[in-house]
Amino acid sequence: MTTPPRILSIAGSDSSGGAGIQADIRTITMLGGYAMTAITAITAQNTLGVTMVEALSPAMVAAQIDACLSDIGADAVKIGMLGSPEIAAVVADRLEALAIPVVFDPVMIATSGSVLADEATIAGFERLMALATLTTPNVPELAALGGPETMAERGITYLAKGGDAEGPVVEDRLARPDLEDLVWRSDRIETRHTHGTGCTLSSAIATGLGQGLPLEEAIARGRDFVRAALLAAPGFGAGHGPMGHQAVR
Repeated sequence: MTTPPRILSIAGSDSSGGAGIQADIRTITMLGGYAMTAITAITAQNTLGVTMVEALSPAMVAAQIDACLSDIGADAVKIGMLGSPEIAAVVADRLEALAIPVVFDPVMIATSGSVLADEATIAGFERLMALATLTTPNVPELAALGGPETMAERGITYLAKGGDAEGPVVEDRLARPDLEDLVWRSDRIETRHTHGTGCTLSSAIATGLGQGLPLEEAIARGRDFVRAALLAAPGFGAGHGPMGHQAVR
């Protein structure tokens, strides 16, 4: 039996199960990884929006990370919603010394439009982007981080996701320092069931990296997994419904 890669997700909990830690666990498991978690915040949300957010203490987040790393260890890390600048700082403190892949999804706004990171928390993202193997901003997140020119000046490797851009084709662009951009294009899947797409993609890429895949292959497989999960959505909820991770084969 092949030993599964150990993937630590540091992210928020989604009470409706469509995004956050819940989406990460399903994605990592379906792709053959062993999922561990360090929960940063608890959210009350569903397909219509977020009604309440409560961040955990930085000490509790750090304790969860330490508990996982000191015993089971990790082959890759995915970072999602952080909840506060203090949590962003303590996560960076814990990860800077690790020599394993880190995928950072700079979560700022939920699919429903709810704000999940204030300006101070976004300011704390710089250390995490510097240590990450890959950062995965969507269109508004990339703009909030300063745009492509600023990311290039910082030497950040990032995947600019195009799922929330306009048009019939979705374009995702991998930008790396001193290398030519690599672009994936796919026909847009017209569906309202897109809750958790960013969480799913980033945790899928982290799982691939933990399995030893090159970055380009991990991204390509992650994109395929997201598209399959979109097509397999169970149709739950009145708003932006969850995808069908468990139906992907």
